[in-house]
Amino acid sequence: MSNQVILTDDYTGVLSSDPDHHGANAQRRVLDNATIIKMSVGPMDNNVYVVTDSATGTSLLIDAANDAETILALIDQLPGTVTQILTTHGHFDHWQALEEVHRVLQVPTLVGAADADELPLDPDHTLTDGDTVAVGDLTLDVIGIRGHTEGSVMLALTESSGRVHLFSGDSLFPGGVGKTWQPGDFEILLDGVTAKVFDRFGDDTVVYPGHGKDTELGIERPHLGEWRERGW
Repeated sequence: MSNQVILTDDYTGVLSSDPDHHGANAQRRVLDNATIIKMSVGPMDNNVYVVTDSATGTSLLIDAANDAETILALIDQLPGTVTQILTTHGHFDHWQALEEVHRVLQVPTLVGAADADELPLDPDHTLTDGDTVAVGDLTLDVIGIRGHTEGSVMLALTESSGRVHLFSGDSLFPGGVGKTWQPGDFEILLDGVTAKVFDRFGDDTVVYPGHGKDTELGIERPHLGEWRERGW
């Protein structure tokens, strides 16, 4: 690959699609059963994640969002093998590199069932709430969250220690839930995030959103009432 991705193990979760802005455009976090690599791509600073099972080296690519050449360069540098590509939801900024990355990797693609028609290719597998995704010896829980889109999914990875790492797409960010467009969708989204995420997982759960910085549920939990009152 012609693009050289700068990968650091000093994980902060703060990065940019401009590698000169923070000195690195990909960061690796080491868990007790997996590694998580986060990279920002494209003009909307979309986050791309690679989750790798430590035991087998099997990897899952989450959101081939933009800049296929850079995503493929990152994968080329990593040990292990990407065996699946998952798209968190059907909005175009999360799949602009999907066709090219899929053409090179030739691995199955996954997306929430209700968003399947939004992708530029026919997905190999569709997901609904309560499904699981196997990545080597890891089992990631699929959480279906309506509101931002009909078929948005989150993925929950649980460490051996019990700590949860949640890939939230555009449904949950630091400071609030994702954008909604139709009347009632905000309430649907907030109700879903409250019941399926905040009521289920502990405060130390790390949230990895589709854009921007990470957060933890304990940081956001005290503000759920404020979000509901302001209506966004």
